[in-house]
Amino acid sequence: MKPRDEKLWRIAKRRAHFQRDLMSYLFTNAILITIWYLTSGTKSHFWPGWVLVFWGIGLVTQYYRAYIRPNDDDLAEQEYQKLLKEKQNGL
Repeated sequence: MKPRDEKLWRIAKRRAHFQRDLMSYLFTNAILITIWYLTSGTKSHFWPGWVLVFWGIGLVTQYYRAYIRPNDDDLAEQEYQKLLKEKQNGL
């Protein structure tokens, strides 16, 4: 068996974590909306919207780190290499 690629493993864990959190978000908010609808109806303030918005902001951030920019470590390595070159050039 080949050794595990640690970078890919970290990305896979971030994606799996996001997928679990997304399912929790959908399930929990469906319950909250149902409670709101059954107890207050559509004529009252839509209080589950607060949960949807703020938890949603966290999910968007998590999605960004899992799918759009999964290699934050590579960015740190690039900056480190840049600083090494500057130091070697006497800047």
